[in-house]
This record gives sequence, structure tokens and C-alpha cells, in this order.
Amino acid sequence: MAPDAQDIADPKTPWLWPEPVWRSKVAKAAAGRSLKPASWKGGARMAVALSFDSDHETIELRNGGLSAGRMSQGTYGARAGMPRILGLLARHGVPASFFMPAVSAMLNADEVERVAGAGHEIGIHSWIHEFNSGLDHATERDLSLRAADVLEKLAGTRPVGMRTASWDFSPHTLSIVREMGLLYDSSLMADDEPYELLEDGEVTGVVELPVEWIRDDAPYFNMDRGGTARPYGGPAMLLDILSRELELAWEEGGLFQLTLHPHHVGHRSRIFILDEVIRLAKSKGDVWFATHADIVRYCLAEADATKA
Repeated sequence: MAPDAQDIADPKTPWLWPEPVWRSKVAKAAAGRSLKPASWKGGARMAVALSFDSDHETIELRNGGLSAGRMSQGTYGARAGMPRILGLLARHGVPASFFMPAVSAMLNADEVERVAGAGHEIGIHSWIHEFNSGLDHATERDLSLRAADVLEKLAGTRPVGMRTASWDFSPHTLSIVREMGLLYDSSLMADDEPYELLEDGEVTGVVELPVEWIRDDAPYFNMDRGGTARPYGGPAMLLDILSRELELAWEEGGLFQLTLHPHHVGHRSRIFILDEVIRLAKSKGDVWFATHADIVRYCLAEADATKA
């Protein structure tokens, strides 16, 4: 029996979708050509892109903001974790990208000033860490534009990149990124290397600098006393995983991208992970540490040079 119209659109029965339906869903934000350069800036063999999602209090605020305890976990990231992270980056002399929800930035405006003043990048990371897939197009667009305005006002520079909260990329997100004229997104996971994004088969001009839950501290360290999230691995385990990721990125002459959270890695027993990752990368010699924006700009320039 052929499915009726409501079956075709029903997310509860995807096995009834005709081929054009599931193909269109895959094509909404698809991976295009790789933008991995032949070599990195200055002839470096590997690029290292360190990033930090400064979610702070917005995780609990996003969920309704009823628990002062959970909000205090986020406050720890701003109050104790960030000074350690910024101090360590300064000692090593390496740049990083910080993605901040607008509400987090407004609650911690002095942090935005310190991050920008140290020469690091600040990128968009939602309004209040909302899930985009639960929003209509107009609401997601409004929150994204407002978030960019807040970060520009506090940092003095308009962001050129976005990382969606919880990497929740809705069917509308890419069109909003394009409308905003952003240079890149860093929320998707189709490759280890930078790649161009396609929307419905069309080249968008937007670069994806891919993330991965494997290279994110949150899945290993999250703790919610009232929920199901519990730490399932110690800091040494995460360092081992990240070291293996970095070693193969070096062998392949590729990109090592890392996502950390101040309220996780900023603790006394975990900050060594960041220190050791940086030391391991530096020990390789020909390594380029750069912000996400600088890596994207370099990849685009190299791609243009290759065309010419």
C-alpha cells in the first residue's frame, strides 16, 4: 500500500518516506569538497585549532533555571576555570577560539573583554544554549542575529563563525548562517578536515570546521545529580584519546581540532590535559596553532590559489 501524504512527512515512520524525501534531508546541509590544504601556514605539517565553549550558567538556564547548584557548576567555569585556561594559553603563547552564548557573555562581560584582549577569537554559540531543532525558522534567526549583535558589542568585533549549542543543527541553520554572511560553521562532523558546505546541492561558500564528540570533554566529564549524566572516564583516559587523535592528525598532515569547556577542563585535576595536548603538539615541531577563523581563511585562500 502506498503511503499517504501525512506518512511521507511523519518523522515517526521514516521507512515510509519515498527516496526524494530522505535524499532531500541528507542534502539540506551536506559535505562538499575537502578544503584540506597541501600544507599549512608557513609549511607546517599540522594545524591545531583549540576551542572552548563558555556555556557557564546557560546550560541550566536553558533548562528552566531552577537549580542553583547546577548554575553554580557553570559559574565555576567563568570564575575559576577561565583564569586557568587563559593563563595556560598565555604561557604557551597559543591562540584559541571561544564560543559563547549571548546570555553567558552578558553575565560575564569581563570575560569577553579578557578573551578578546588576549587576541583570541570569539564566536557565536546561541542565545541561551537553546536547541535549534525545537525552534521555528523566525525564532532561530532572531536569536542568532541578536547573539551576534551582543558579542560584537562586548568584544568590539563582529563574529565570523558559529557553533550551534549542543551541535544541534536544524534544517534552517545553514540558511541563517548564509544570510548572516558568516565565514564558517563548527557544529558538524562529516570529516576530520575542513570542508565546504552544500545546501540542497548548492555550494554555499560557508566552510565547515568539523567537531567530534570524541574530541570534546563534555561526554566524558558531564555530571547531573538529578539526571543520567555521570562521568565515565578519568582525565588520563581523555588525554590518551586526544593524544592518539593528535598523533594521527600529525601523520596525515591534517587538522587537530579540540572542543573543551571551562567548567570541565578548568578544574585542578583536569587542566593538565590541555597543557599536555599543547606540549605534545609543540614537540612535533612544524605545527601551526591558530584560531578557527584563521584556519578557515587560510584554507579558502589556498583553495583559491589552486584554482588560479
